[in-house]
Amino acid sequence: MASIMLAPKWVALHCLLLLVLSANVAFCGEPVKHLPGFDGELPFNFQTGYISVNNSEYFYYFIESQGDPATDPLFFWFTGGPGCSSLSGIVYEIGPIQFDIHNYNGGLPRLLYYPYTWTKTASFVYVDSPVGSGFSYSTSSNWSTSDTKSTEEASELVRKWLIEHPQYLNLRLFIGGDSYSGLIVPGITKKLIEDNDANVEPHLNVTGYLVGSPTTDQHINVNSRVILAHRLALVSDQLYQELKISCKQNFVDVDPSNTACLTALSKYEKNIEEIWTNCPLEPNCAFASPRPELPLSVRRSLADQSSDERQFLLSPPKVPSDLWCRAFNYALAYNWANDPGVQEALHVRKGKVKFWSRCNRTISYTKDVQSVIDVHMWLSQRPLEVLLEVGDHDLVVPIVATQTWLKILNLTVSYNWRPWYVDGQVAGYTKKFDEEAYGYRLTYATVKGGGHTAPEYYRRECYEMFQRWLHFYPL
Repeated sequence: MASIMLAPKWVALHCLLLLVLSANVAFCGEPVKHLPGFDGELPFNFQTGYISVNNSEYFYYFIESQGDPATDPLFFWFTGGPGCSSLSGIVYEIGPIQFDIHNYNGGLPRLLYYPYTWTKTASFVYVDSPVGSGFSYSTSSNWSTSDTKSTEEASELVRKWLIEHPQYLNLRLFIGGDSYSGLIVPGITKKLIEDNDANVEPHLNVTGYLVGSPTTDQHINVNSRVILAHRLALVSDQLYQELKISCKQNFVDVDPSNTACLTALSKYEKNIEEIWTNCPLEPNCAFASPRPELPLSVRRSLADQSSDERQFLLSPPKVPSDLWCRAFNYALAYNWANDPGVQEALHVRKGKVKFWSRCNRTISYTKDVQSVIDVHMWLSQRPLEVLLEVGDHDLVVPIVATQTWLKILNLTVSYNWRPWYVDGQVAGYTKKFDEEAYGYRLTYATVKGGGHTAPEYYRRECYEMFQRWLHFYPL
């Protein structure tokens, strides 16, 4: 089908009109035809730009559906962290490009087209949110943000983007995200529905939401890690019983005087300290030697980043053929996204972000939302399509936590636990819930062997799951 992206001249006039009518609406996006590292013209419609919300300039990547963009739904995607760039979601999880890691010999990484992309069947706006993530920046000296502020600004961002791109207003609208964005995505969805109820214009066709490996309740999440570690045989039966009894199954808010519990927790931490918690099945790699030839400014920036990526960048490893470490794949994103030619191709504003990070751990961020179970309950009384997907080997957001808060929702089961398949093999397990009185439908799916987050580990399987759910096919 033909693209519904507007002709460049019309877009320019449309954006100019918007700027005249409202000083708060930022410039429309600009098309990207070529990317450094990719051979030839991109085989999909790609656009980047900024959306202004208060003092924040949010950078986004828009990839139009490669199926039928006139009817396929529109997703706004928020990668977790908080502070991780949505580029991570594009190249490592659900987008149409990936790094050619197997043939990397240094310099600018090569990009390859990835065929099992979620953009085959939906249009995606990948947002660098909260401010300070990726190429997003603040025009104020105060960069402080929070769960609440991030949710509010993201909701306004969605509305402003659609005002700038009215040709997508009638499409089915979904909000999606993973990991820490599990605390943000439901809130955005709720705010957009509330605005519709209040007759805020334009009316948005909010159809549903998707959360992957979602942080949903901080207490349940942390508490569940001990339980899953035992299920995965990382903790002995004896130590697990000791933990359950001494801590009274509460491993979070421990009384400082409870020395038995603290001792047991210390043993537990010792048991898993050398485990790659994103996925215990993979190697936990560390390469910590500094490279003095790197500029001081770059070394300082790297020192603020998460240890797995920082260590690879400071001392690129000579990885044996029988040992592959996921952190090395992350490191390629730094080489690529910090290249001046790449930033020019992406239409990044010069001088606004000195050093791009896959996950910026230095943002001033207040975690003021501890649970969104009540938000999910509120949403369960609305006509929404929901996909909840998790990896069953994820120790960051354990499957145990997801199953715990799902039980609290007390939803009506329409079909019970059963396997789902890709190419005749079990890809995971699924369960569906229907609240027929409200038209609310939630599909819960696990990804067998998947870590944090599942699409990064089983990209093809997660695409099959996504497209079946989106087109109302049983998993």
